Amino acid sequence: MESSKTPRQASRKGLILFALCLAALIINIDVTIVNVTLPSLVRELDATTTDLQWVVDAYTLVFAALILAAGSLSDRLGRKEVLLVGLGVFGAASLAGAFGQNPGQLIAARAVMGLGAAAIFPSTLSLIANVFTDRSERAKAIGLWGATTGVGVAAGPIIGGWLLGQFWWGSVFLFMAPVAVVIAAVIASVVPTSRDPAAPPIDWRGVVLSSAGMAALVLGIIQGPNWGWGSGATLATIAGGLAILAIFVNVERGMDHPMLDVSLFRNLRFTAASGSITIGFFTLAGFTFLITQYFQFIRGYSAFETGLRILPVAMSIAVAAVVGTRLAVKIGNKAVVATGLAMFGLALWWISTVSASSPYIVLVGQMIMGGGGLGLITAPATEAIMGAVSLEKAGVGSAVNDATRLFGAALGVAVIGSIASSLYRSQLGADLPPGLPQDAIEAARSSVGGALVAAQSLPQADSGLANSLSAAATGAFLHSLEGSLRVAGSVALAGAVLAAAFLPSRPRVPGAPKPVEDEPQPAARRRRWMPTPARVAVLTPQRTTASPSSDKVKA
Repeated sequence: MESSKTPRQASRKGLILFALCLAALIINIDVTIVNVTLPSLVRELDATTTDLQWVVDAYTLVFAALILAAGSLSDRLGRKEVLLVGLGVFGAASLAGAFGQNPGQLIAARAVMGLGAAAIFPSTLSLIANVFTDRSERAKAIGLWGATTGVGVAAGPIIGGWLLGQFWWGSVFLFMAPVAVVIAAVIASVVPTSRDPAAPPIDWRGVVLSSAGMAALVLGIIQGPNWGWGSGATLATIAGGLAILAIFVNVERGMDHPMLDVSLFRNLRFTAASGSITIGFFTLAGFTFLITQYFQFIRGYSAFETGLRILPVAMSIAVAAVVGTRLAVKIGNKAVVATGLAMFGLALWWISTVSASSPYIVLVGQMIMGGGGLGLITAPATEAIMGAVSLEKAGVGSAVNDATRLFGAALGVAVIGSIASSLYRSQLGADLPPGLPQDAIEAARSSVGGALVAAQSLPQADSGLANSLSAAATGAFLHSLEGSLRVAGSVALAGAVLAAAFLPSRPRVPGAPKPVEDEPQPAARRRRWMPTPARVAVLTPQRTTASPSSDKVKA
């Protein structure tokens, strides 16, 4: 019981939560820290827009593809042990990425970093679920974890911008290595381990199918602007990816111990919450990929100045993540999550109206609205997912939660980035000034950064031509930003409608006192309700401790 807990026990739990949140923070920082590095990669490694998409997506794609297997592995071998191995892999790959000589080497290092992150992330949440066995306590801990992960995603550009202002582009990866070592030392000394001795073998067939399907799908989407959206290569790659994913789902249905228990999606709360998180991070990743380029290429800010100007997103996500947990207790998940998605969608439509001279104060309001909307989604939806699985399967449950974020982010960069790339090339083709050298045309078509670099490299006698090229590239980028953010905003608004339609609102927990507001509801409607995370945390006495026979906890 909470009342019998000594101050020393409470302090130790606080330290454990701090250490686990640090581990989650660093790998979520790495999801977006690379975004402010993109202009530097264009200038120093001659990276194209396609290269930039892969630099971002190699990490999140491998992260997402392996996270379900890593969750199962952590349940089987020990969550603390898998977490420490993941930190080692992550740190070593960060060191290698810092000294990459070309986009291909950096993309490979980012993929290995994703492997380490896949081992880290599900372990953090499942360890929290096992340390904080009281449901009310756990809801608060997960709320802080949700705020931490959200801040990590949004704060990445800030940290990366500061590093780029002081050092070279590789510093955004190099600093991760010693930080990972320090975090590993803290976790090794204070965090207890836990495992499920009865955990089934890893579903490697599921790992291969899900990885191949997602990789093919993202490959087709990212390469679409280069191959042509109607080309046989693009259509075949995307169709092949979807077919492999369909086979994956069918295979998982027939397995006794699947990597992904597709029956979980029969739970309305689980499915609606997973979909909301996927949509939220889809739109966030697409927005972040573009807005950092807007600030640096169009507004001319340095990487550090860009990071500072994105600070309102990080702050609003952190505040709203905590507020969202409390609001869910009072008004239910349906209202909180639907409102959050609607806010984010409307903010993206608003941001799509920016110009090269829009006042920054207007952008602040737009980013606060968008970040606040995303923050409202994070914690309530995460606790809803964790509340739908047994404590013994916390590793798989947390991995499913994490996978929805990462698949959403990977698809967001691929889809929104490719839409922006297509719109940019289409508009630029109509606006390019005559008389440009062929190499300048090719550079301009590769990205807005390539166009600006090409303009600067033109002979001084061609200053008028250089100015025309810069103006054409700027106009084309703003056109692509408008169109792609409106697509992202529309996806978020559609998600809000789906959340309002399918996410349970103010349900009753069986055996709990009946709320006054539930009295007049028809019985048929009550039968469709499911427990919200906030109410489960407060009202449900079940599963307050792990079964010693099924989920051992070691100091």
